[in-house]
Amino acid sequence: MRTTVTGGAGFIGSHLVEYLLRQGDEVVVLDDLSTGRLSNLDAVAGAAGLRFVEGSILDRDTVDSVIAQADRVFHLAAAVGVRLIVDRPLDGLRTNIHGTENVLDACRESGSVLLLASTSEIYGKNTSDALSEESDRILGSPLTARWTYAAAKGIDEAFAHAYWREFGLQVATVRLFNTVGPRQTGRYGMVVPTLVGQALRGEPLTVFGDGLQTRCFSYVEDVVPAMVAIAEEPAAYGQAFNLGGAREISIVELAERVIEVLGSDSPVTLVPYEQAYAAGYEDMRRRVPDNRRARELVGFEPATPLDDIIVRVAAGLSATDPHARDGQAVARR
Repeated sequence: MRTTVTGGAGFIGSHLVEYLLRQGDEVVVLDDLSTGRLSNLDAVAGAAGLRFVEGSILDRDTVDSVIAQADRVFHLAAAVGVRLIVDRPLDGLRTNIHGTENVLDACRESGSVLLLASTSEIYGKNTSDALSEESDRILGSPLTARWTYAAAKGIDEAFAHAYWREFGLQVATVRLFNTVGPRQTGRYGMVVPTLVGQALRGEPLTVFGDGLQTRCFSYVEDVVPAMVAIAEEPAAYGQAFNLGGAREISIVELAERVIEVLGSDSPVTLVPYEQAYAAGYEDMRRRVPDNRRARELVGFEPATPLDDIIVRVAAGLSATDPHARDGQAVARR
């Protein structure tokens, strides 16, 4: 199987590349290294079936060249992370909309199957329990940078669905809910590596707002096989699938769990949103997935417990962060 992965040097993308290579795929990675890192692919560096191309999904010629011979494409390249989206909304809109259109056009011309990686962000401020793929989207003002990512990814999904309906493109979409694991960085606002890194360094764990906002975290190695299984299932084409964790937890409780699991002495500090982000930032109070559709189609079950996720994230950070304190990545059992 010849497979192209856009964003393959990113956190999720690199785990996907490893999985595909283990399956025997020939894999081409396209990444501009704006948020991804070549070091994420160290475990498969030199693999006979791997080719890396540094380039942007905004470059149509490059996109065409890496997809022309592909049997399937996993499109993960995107501007991601709360900080990046808030600070540079125009870059995010261009990458997430125009880049995705380039990928869709290239897949249409090559006949490649496409798996589009979307996000739970598209549900916006909908706090239903639990969010199904048909749940309403409740977004804030388009003049607030916080909502540009959700708006752009929603357009991506609409594009993909239109290509399926009008051109017969074999495309499925997955909506990822707070996927975490080793190699994820806190540089762009991802909460688990941020809190774990602070605990490892003995710093206060910073929780924004009142900390009572809730999320469901899923482990990357539970999510990646489900993504591949959905891409391989013809019944998935033209549909979207939630992939998220099973345990709802508040962010302040998450911080306390990080401290307990890692045996840290760090305190938890609440930081007002206006100090953490630019004026007008809005957060979601709750985000809980209904995974029923993915479970019924491909048997998806988020099996990795949160404590294990914390330990594995800590182990990854300890291996790369020279400032992490010795022994902090050993869980209390």
